[in-house]
Amino acid sequence: MHFIRLIRPLNLIIIALTMYGLGWYFDPMEGCSCTYIVTDWPFFWLVFSTVLIAAGGNIINDYFDVRADRVNKPHRLIITKHIKKRTAIVMHWTINLIAFSIALYLSWIMDSFWYLFIHLFSINVLWFYSMYFKRQFLTGNVLIAALTALVPVLVGIFFYQQNLANTEWYNMELFPFNLQGSTPRIIMYISLGLAIFAFLLNLAREVIKDMEDVDGDKKLHAKTLPISWGYKKSKWFVGIALFAAICAAGMLIYLIEAFTIMTVLPGIIAAILILIAIILVSSASTKLDYRRINHCLKLAMTVGLLTPVYWKIISTYVQF
Repeated sequence: MHFIRLIRPLNLIIIALTMYGLGWYFDPMEGCSCTYIVTDWPFFWLVFSTVLIAAGGNIINDYFDVRADRVNKPHRLIITKHIKKRTAIVMHWTINLIAFSIALYLSWIMDSFWYLFIHLFSINVLWFYSMYFKRQFLTGNVLIAALTALVPVLVGIFFYQQNLANTEWYNMELFPFNLQGSTPRIIMYISLGLAIFAFLLNLAREVIKDMEDVDGDKKLHAKTLPISWGYKKSKWFVGIALFAAICAAGMLIYLIEAFTIMTVLPGIIAAILILIAIILVSSASTKLDYRRINHCLKLAMTVGLLTPVYWKIISTYVQF
């Protein structure tokens, strides 16, 4: 039970749902001989290895955060209280070794170095983030936001390569878009659009979490954004990042051809949640306030990243 809490299963489920949802959206499903790629083993291994790296990152983050968590979250402390530090580090490296082995396999069967590079990059970034960059001015926030953005990019790369290998897939339509160019290019446009949205939203979330953890971070002589700039400027930074996230989502929605309330409904919901978060940030002053904002933004990001699932469902079952 303590191990499950340590790896943050809800976050891992969101990652898996995002990848499978986007994969299901990109998969032609019919009208092409290369159907149901999303149910093939290679895609499963990609999702599984990504989830493993995230789980390992959660473990190493808590490993290096023991001192701060004794101040910020004493009731949620797991390492040293329920799991020994030595056991935690062994679990971390075991999980990463499995993920790295899967990345080697994927790079071999897909004939692409990208999977190995991204997995190795992510493992190292999570280690150095937890050990050092987390307590530096903005650097750690940007790194974690970038890793979050890699989730849709990984799916995009996978289906981009599958698409290049099947010429009959070149002109498959992706509802509700009608972009000019080959389908592989459209896949990367959509993946990058979601990645930018995820990056900006998660960047704001990371700063919010730093604002929540100021007391413990000060004892560790951290130089996070709220400590360096203060709460007022940090709130402005969060507000700008969130507004930019709405604009990023708006740019993707602008490309929609079948533009109706039904097709843009998830975007409207995500935008409302982000606007609520911006309003809450302006008056936030307690740990509970920042925690609520964090949950609100996590919900907005989940809605945004799962939008392709919604598009796939309505394109399959609703007549336009």
